[in-house]
Amino acid sequence: MRIRLSGTSGPAGWPAPNCRCASCNRAVENRRQPLRITVDDAFTLRDPGVGTATPPPAGYSVTDTPYGTRVEGPDGGRLLYAATDAPADAAADGRGHGTHEVDVAIVDVVASPQTIGALRRAGIVGVTTAVLAVGGDHRVPSPAEFERRARLWAASAPSDGQDLHCPPASWPGARIRGPHRVLITGGARSGKSAEAELRLLGEPEVTYLATGPAAEGDDDWAGRVDLHRRRRPSWWKTEESLDAATVLERATGAVLFDCVGTWLAGMMERCGMWRETPPTGAESALEERIDELVDAWRRCSARIVAVTNEVGSGVVPATVSGGLFRDRLGRLNQRLAAESEQVALVTVGRVLELP
Repeated sequence: MRIRLSGTSGPAGWPAPNCRCASCNRAVENRRQPLRITVDDAFTLRDPGVGTATPPPAGYSVTDTPYGTRVEGPDGGRLLYAATDAPADAAADGRGHGTHEVDVAIVDVVASPQTIGALRRAGIVGVTTAVLAVGGDHRVPSPAEFERRARLWAASAPSDGQDLHCPPASWPGARIRGPHRVLITGGARSGKSAEAELRLLGEPEVTYLATGPAAEGDDDWAGRVDLHRRRRPSWWKTEESLDAATVLERATGAVLFDCVGTWLAGMMERCGMWRETPPTGAESALEERIDELVDAWRRCSARIVAVTNEVGSGVVPATVSGGLFRDRLGRLNQRLAAESEQVALVTVGRVLELP
């Protein structure tokens, strides 16, 4: 089958008519029309789950499924126009995981960025599936940011007017789903946690390693924890533990470690470092825990994205304990960064990858 994408944007196009937002201004030189998918110049797909605008010719099978509209062509090509609420579970038809795998999946990653992860988890998108990211519009800061997000999820962002084959004659984008270890640093409310979550939305199996304190009695902290939970896909597993090294050693799939700073603060408390007079051996006990974490980080077989706090940007802590924490965290950040394939700095919601 041949797929023609005469438009690839959200419903209003990009830039949207009469819109003067920053995103639309950035899109002026790379205009995109509303999404339109035509198969073999024979029929056009409507919204996922709605079928086609005209009946498909003989030889084509068009089926509305929980995952979206599935098209099978005379040549055996398998296309899915994904539903934004695609379930993360495999179809219960007794035929086994992977039976429903497609050659090409078209996904509106702005309306529902976690759909790619759901389809991978359900076995609809496999290692040989070409994922096409569409739906870009001014809900995303810029076309460049849209393309960056697509790459994070091992998808490609096709251009208007592009023709693609199903099965693909060649892969239109990178298949590798990001580097093995990523350390994301930034200040308070910089957007670093949201960036870390964004990077793993295309993964079928994610463990969220939460190292913060319990929220009981702290309404502000409880609100932050609840916000993070509601942002995450329902199939992500949460482990609340200070024993980060053990979690990393047994982890499979992907891990989001949020965050290194709260882990260090909790471990310093566990070792007695916050006491007015720390017990004998407190520093060596803390160093041993830090060494265990760095070693687990280095040896972990799962893909890891960790969040940490950027410290020491000019403000000198007013207390001895504050200075001690800053110095310890700064050194730990450097050690983890040295063992990471990628390090990114997030500030005011913008991401800078560090060499």
